[in-house]
Amino acid sequence: MNTPGLLVLSASLACMITNAPAQDMAPSRQSISYHTVDVQGLSIFYREAGSVSAPTVLLLHGFPSSSHMWEPLLPLLADKYHLIAPDYPGFGNSSAPSPSSFEYTFDNLARVMNELTTKLGVANYVLFMQDYGGPVGFRLALAHPERVRAIIVQNAVSHEQGLSPLWEARKKYWADPAHELENLKANFTSFEATRQRHIGSSPNPDRYDPDTWTDEYAFLTRPGQADIQATLFLDYRTNVASYPLWQKWLREVQPPTLVVWGKYDPSFTVAGATAYADDVPRAEIHILEAGHFALDEATDEVASLVRGFLERLNKHAE
Repeated sequence: MNTPGLLVLSASLACMITNAPAQDMAPSRQSISYHTVDVQGLSIFYREAGSVSAPTVLLLHGFPSSSHMWEPLLPLLADKYHLIAPDYPGFGNSSAPSPSSFEYTFDNLARVMNELTTKLGVANYVLFMQDYGGPVGFRLALAHPERVRAIIVQNAVSHEQGLSPLWEARKKYWADPAHELENLKANFTSFEATRQRHIGSSPNPDRYDPDTWTDEYAFLTRPGQADIQATLFLDYRTNVASYPLWQKWLREVQPPTLVVWGKYDPSFTVAGATAYADDVPRAEIHILEAGHFALDEATDEVASLVRGFLERLNKHAE
């Protein structure tokens, strides 16, 4: 029986309704552990699950979250996969030095993540990227394409048509940060903006746990966070400038690609999801009844789609 609401776009962008049953998933937290490792003098926190001998998935979180956003998914994948979900510098449980002592750019976040995987002895992985995870992950892919077995994209934009009208106010901050800082905070880091980032235009706001945005807002209001996030977001303009380079990598490499995209996202439009098929025609693109953080509302669907994709990837590699 088909489950309404899960829209799938094939390479030809023909639409159909399909089901994503949460079958063959044995929820277990037994293998999940929590660690820190020194990277460039910083304490970098990461969550780990599954056997180290299993294929590795590197899960890169978004803003203003941390590796905690992946917590619902870890037990649903840990029986077959080795999962590593780190916190970037300035996020979650990792060190958060001031911008005067650490350069908060996406290039630098990617360098730290690259060194982390090297220290952990991870030679190759599937990249699972959400929001800020896209800019970090694409930098990893371009720096070490031989390490990337496949990519999974969840509301992470690499095409300008994926940016919603909300980005007009954010682009003003890039052009004039001194005068637009307060407007950026209202548009980007206020409590209401933090809440709206989760709920978006979902017709089912009662399915969303308010602890998610309450906890994220508490993180955003920690001492020093305003400067950290404003500094890093000013560098986000380098991501938009890099979109053509990322698209070129996609077209040339044709990595196995899965896109799982919450359609109620207020920041990133569905056009950002379908654009991946322009570069990777065989990309599997699924539009979900969910928001920017699809695991808020569609954990089982995401887990089932990811498991199916990874199983096909591993069979192809045999």
